[in-house]
Amino acid sequence: MTRLREAAMAKESKAQRETVARVMEEWKAGRLETSRGTPVESQRQAVAIALHEAGASRDETPARNRANLRRTKAVEAKAGETRDALYAEATRRGIAGRSRMTKAELARALVKG
Repeated sequence: MTRLREAAMAKESKAQRETVARVMEEWKAGRLETSRGTPVESQRQAVAIALHEAGASRDETPARNRANLRRTKAVEAKAGETRDALYAEATRRGIAGRSRMTKAELARALVKG
């Protein structure tokens, strides 16, 4: 039975594997937080977050999974940019309230908008 189930599972892409590995490393180091900001203590919850961010969740549609992976990769790419670079991009896109935003808020606004 186990072999049959394993054969039916989709293979993860390299980007998905990297994202899962990063999230699990964050969990091991104690830096992984829920959307509410509370630390994640359960390994099962960490795996669920990792699969969601990697776009490999079996509970979501393929389109939603692709969107999750695309959003995660955009946030990871923006993490290395300076606040000034993010601010310049927000200015170019015309995002309101950008002057009062922190670097994290700018990155989030750019992903949403």
